Amino acid sequence: MAEIFTDKKVKEIKKIYLWEPWFFLFFGLFHLHRIWALFDRESYASFWMGIMENKGVVYFLIMGILAGLCVLGIITFIKNRKSNYWWRWIYIFGGSYVLFDLFAIAIGMEFWSRLLEMMFDTNSPYWNIIWIFFIVLGGCVFILGIGLLRRLKGK
Repeated sequence: MAEIFTDKKVKEIKKIYLWEPWFFLFFGLFHLHRIWALFDRESYASFWMGIMENKGVVYFLIMGILAGLCVLGIITFIKNRKSNYWWRWIYIFGGSYVLFDLFAIAIGMEFWSRLLEMMFDTNSPYWNIIWIFFIVLGGCVFILGIGLLRRLKGK
């Protein structure tokens, strides 16, 4: 006989972990900072290309945080595979993309390096389209984080 799930039972099965809203808030802010690219192309491109080429402390700090959060998200998705929220698919697709991106940058994958050079080409006619896409993505992810935080707090 099939068990009927009450709202309380569903909430017991589907749990929002304390760190999850902060995951989306962090990634949202990380993408929203790209507003800078719309106002000062040269300094934005110079800053990020410098970070990626030098691979210093700031690079490893940022990449470590991003990679750690992505791995945590993917583990959470797998751990809750029978009772996931829709937004946890972001961990799989977005997290896999970010981990690949970080890996490709870390090993200096030639085709990825060329792609990044094209993305950071300040004379590209696609500059605004590329960075506006990331800004909109960041805004959506940030709003999701706020929604999850409110939901977690029961508001």
